Amino acid sequence: MRVASAGGQQVTDAKRLLASSRLLTLTGPGGVGKTRLAVHVAAAVRRSFRDGVRFIELAELRDSALFAHTVAAQLGLHDQPSCTTIDVIIEYLASHEVLLTLDNCEHLIDDCALFIDGVIRACPKVQILATSRQSLGVYGETTLVVPPLPVPSPEAVSSPDALTQYDAVNLFVDRAGAVLPGFRLRSQDCAAIARLCRALDGIPLAIELATVWLRALSLGQIEERLSERYRLLTVSPRNAPTRQRTLQALIDWSYDLCAGPEQELWARASVFSGSFDLDGIEYVGAIEGITPEEIRNIVLSLVDKSILIRDEREGCVRYRMLETLREYGEARLVAAGEQDALHRRHRDWYVRMVEQFQAEWMGPDQDSWILRLRREHANLREALGFCLTQPDDAVLALRMADKLGTYLGVQGFNGVTRHWLDQALAASPEPSPERTSALRRNAWVALLQGDVDAAQAQLVEAAELAGKLGLTKESAYVTLVEGMKAASSGDIEKASLLTADALSGFGSGHDLSGKLLAMSIHGLILGHQGERERGLALLKEAVALTVQRGEVIWRSWALLALSFVELDHDLAHAEAAAREALNLRRRVSAKFLMAFACEILSWVSERQARHVRAATLSGAAAAMWRTVGTSPDYFHPVGVVHRQHLGVVRAAMGDDRFDTAFQRGYDLSEEAALDYVLGTVTSTGEQRQASGEGADLTPRERQIAQLVSEGLTNKEIAARLVIAPRTAEGHVQRILTKLGFSSRAHIAAWYVSGQNVRELPIPSN
Repeated sequence: MRVASAGGQQVTDAKRLLASSRLLTLTGPGGVGKTRLAVHVAAAVRRSFRDGVRFIELAELRDSALFAHTVAAQLGLHDQPSCTTIDVIIEYLASHEVLLTLDNCEHLIDDCALFIDGVIRACPKVQILATSRQSLGVYGETTLVVPPLPVPSPEAVSSPDALTQYDAVNLFVDRAGAVLPGFRLRSQDCAAIARLCRALDGIPLAIELATVWLRALSLGQIEERLSERYRLLTVSPRNAPTRQRTLQALIDWSYDLCAGPEQELWARASVFSGSFDLDGIEYVGAIEGITPEEIRNIVLSLVDKSILIRDEREGCVRYRMLETLREYGEARLVAAGEQDALHRRHRDWYVRMVEQFQAEWMGPDQDSWILRLRREHANLREALGFCLTQPDDAVLALRMADKLGTYLGVQGFNGVTRHWLDQALAASPEPSPERTSALRRNAWVALLQGDVDAAQAQLVEAAELAGKLGLTKESAYVTLVEGMKAASSGDIEKASLLTADALSGFGSGHDLSGKLLAMSIHGLILGHQGERERGLALLKEAVALTVQRGEVIWRSWALLALSFVELDHDLAHAEAAAREALNLRRRVSAKFLMAFACEILSWVSERQARHVRAATLSGAAAAMWRTVGTSPDYFHPVGVVHRQHLGVVRAAMGDDRFDTAFQRGYDLSEEAALDYVLGTVTSTGEQRQASGEGADLTPRERQIAQLVSEGLTNKEIAARLVIAPRTAEGHVQRILTKLGFSSRAHIAAWYVSGQNVRELPIPSN
């Protein structure tokens, strides 16, 4: 099912209201096209905002406690230990000029209202476009009721040309063509289509659902059956708005036209949050009357009937429902008394997935596992939330939250990890192996966020439980986290003893993950203590073990620890190891170690006397540290080198030049920063500059390249240089062509290399 085109007048009206209001809420019943209109408005005004448009989808979020975490994640942010997640978001938005689009707010009205009020007060360059079935009640809010698509009067229709002046008809014809290839608007069909569009009140979802039946019915038959359906509306609530009753009738009708197994699977699919794959629905939906073998054909049929939407990305096919249809299916599930049984099957499917992930994690499929869990993030959240509502499932919730901690940590979701672990620990206070493991993992994450007090309390309990229950592996993990805590506070001798004990504990067991982590941390600490050879031997052994398994996560840990140890001994080796780690981590987008790799490579540049590059990389690393809510200062050995490095580079460059280069690195997008760090863009730019190829940029183009690197839009560049916006756009296009780049981010990354690009003064006039 495709999104209908937005009417030009609707877009114009919304743009006009948005131009005079910080908050515009598009309201209307489900299916009327609020999201459709928001997407078109956002696209129309994107160029007016320096930092573009950020779209926040809230339909799949059902736990209001995760509202802030969800918004932060979709903005690419994560928690800071010293402030709330909302504060992190507002701090980020305060320095951005952006249109924030919040879609489907109606089930989170209070959370959305509080958040929006805070943004409006603290972020003067942020405007908000929201969609909701009701207004948000925020001071200064402007609302626009989204009308249905314009429909014709059947009596006034004289020709196909006259009919196509109406958006409802254009949508009908477009969808009919998708259902029946070759369908076209004929003169003899004009009156019937006009009557249908009018009967459907111009509601996009209703039109989409009705046209599906052209596969089996004629226009006249569809019209006749709709008339029969509407006569049944007399049993509907009399106070229901007409358009809501119309849409309800259409969905009822579509449901009734589905065969029994199709109806059942529609209802059962409603337990999924966001999207799902065929394996998932085959397992969850296969109860009482439907076998897994039958489900594939039923799914295809529901796609044909536009109940399910098929999405294919990166070679993976997934299915989803519009929220209105999902809610309808959920109501049918409740009416059938199957809601609890289906949620349990949904839970079981994702528990199995998490168990399989844990079993296969230490191998060559880490990339695909990260991608799979990222796609299933909303369903994993739903399954965990269900476990927490079932007293008998509390230990299961602990197990899921703990095992998911590995995936969440790789993605940088430290605050979300602590949220789920805190919830699960509170729900399951009884002593158990699961509680022990969750406590020490929670302590680890707390340390990463600088929350030493919380970590200490959890480690004490975890140590007691591990001893009482005879959990040797967990005792080793607790000792390892205790060693991390000692290192974080600067007690390196104690850290060395504890991590050595932990490594010895893992050595006698089969937990390779714990062993590799202990080897990396202990090897780094040994190198920091001056025992370079012992440290390197341990780290090289860890790298060899990961290579044998085809594993990349712990290999990156070991490589970065090795790079740290070699920094003051073999600079070329240190740089090569950090670059290899960064390339590996880029495959799975692991935020924490990407930040650590950028940090180390900035130190390498400083020791090579490439101070502009060092400052720029420091800025890029600082932005990455911020996204995961941690800091080099939370691990004392790293923090010491970090502070020394910043002092050396600042002294070499002077405050103004350092701050400028640092800010340029900080402002780079993650992709542009990685291009810059790895040289995938800047090495080309530097080579061209050295050979004279970059020299064919005119002085004006160099000025514009500098402004692009500062994040200015074409409109802002034109205002700064007192030229026409079209002229600025032409200059940018010529710069891209001359340098062989494809995006403004590449220009910025090339420019901020600094070493070979002369900074030209920007004329004040």
